[in-house]
Parts: sequence; C-alpha cells; structure tokens
Amino acid sequence: MDNYDQKIGIKAWAEADRPREKLLLQGRRQLTDAELIAILIGSGSRTETAVDLSKRILNFYQNDLAKVAKLSVKELSKFKGIGEAKAISIVAALELGRRRKETETDGPVKVFSSKDAYDLIKADFTDLPHEEFWVILLNRANFFMSKHFLSKGGQSGTIIDPKIVFKVAIENQAAYIILAHNHPSGNLKPSAADIKVTKQLKEAGLLLELPIYDHLIVNDHSFLSFADEELM
Repeated sequence: MDNYDQKIGIKAWAEADRPREKLLLQGRRQLTDAELIAILIGSGSRTETAVDLSKRILNFYQNDLAKVAKLSVKELSKFKGIGEAKAISIVAALELGRRRKETETDGPVKVFSSKDAYDLIKADFTDLPHEEFWVILLNRANFFMSKHFLSKGGQSGTIIDPKIVFKVAIENQAAYIILAHNHPSGNLKPSAADIKVTKQLKEAGLLLELPIYDHLIVNDHSFLSFADEELM
C-alpha cells in the first residue's frame, strides 16, 4: 500500500462526516480544512468517510493548503476515492479562493514602484507549477490599464514572442509596459535568457515608443525587479 492509499483513523466517523450540518449550524469559519474539502468531495466510500479522505490528502501534503492548491486534476485523482469529477471540484474551488485574493480597488491604481506592479500581478502567479509570461500596461500618467497573459511554458522556462508583447500594447493603446514572469522553483535569480530577452524588448520598445518600464520575476512570496537591480 503506497502513501496515496494510507488511511488515517477517525474515532467517530458518523459525527466527522457531517460537515454540511456543521456549516449550517455553526457557520463556515468553524469548519476545519478537511471538513471544507469533504463538502467539495461530497461523499466517501463504504470504508472511508469524506472527511477521512480529505484528511488523508491533506496529511500527504503536510496539511499545507498551498501545496494542495498547486495540484492538477491528474495528481488529485491518484488518491483512491478521488475520481475526475471530485478532483475538478477541488481544483475549481481552490482556484476561486486564489482569485478572491485579488482585492478590488476603489479607483484607478497608479504605479509608482516595482512593488506597486508586483501587487497588481502576484495573485496571477500564485500556485502555478509552470512558468507564465504576462504584461502590465500603463497609460501616460502611469495609471494601471490592464494585464494580459501572453504565454505558458514548463517548469524550466517559457518563450515570449516580442511581436505579441507590442501587439497587445498597441491594441490596448498603452503608453508603458511592465513585463512579468514567474519562477516555479522559487529562485528569483534571472537566467541569462531572462536578461537577454529583457534587453531585446527594451531596445524594441524604444524604437516603437512603447518603453519597457520594468521586468518582474515572481514566486509565491516575493519578486525581483530588473529596474531596481539595474539589469535593464
């Protein structure tokens, strides 16, 4: 029996398998992580409750919801008792939670610093197991206009086409561009390829009168700014 099938005992299954009733009677904040996931799962099996199954999944990932949020449908389906439909429900719910972190603002956002740009884009990179490349567009007064996903890569890198970067900026009538991509490894150090493409895009931006303000490398907790580090 591998770790995916290893069960965790529960003393009172009948009571533990009533998270819906607990939510109705006590409120959503009174439920444990396992009980909330159990509601998404819906039902257990003949030998294991939904809460028991949820605890088994959480235990496998050291009870770290951030790790669970990174899982794909395929990875979740490795657990006995989790079919594709249940895995999809879990992935969808955790993605909604991630998007909820993107707080709404009361008015236009002006970008004064690399931290301001990072705050605009960090939620889009949270929990990604692969690299993505995005751009943030600003108007002439440095107010945030929009952000756009441009490409997706593997764990080791992504390829960006300069034509796509400037096409998106021109179509949205932007004045300035901030580049952003993530490093799933957590290492914020730019690669030689990162530095090369940044310099190429900066030079092209000057010719097109669409300056590249900055390039951010992001992980789940922090960022590196090419402008702050004088790498562009």
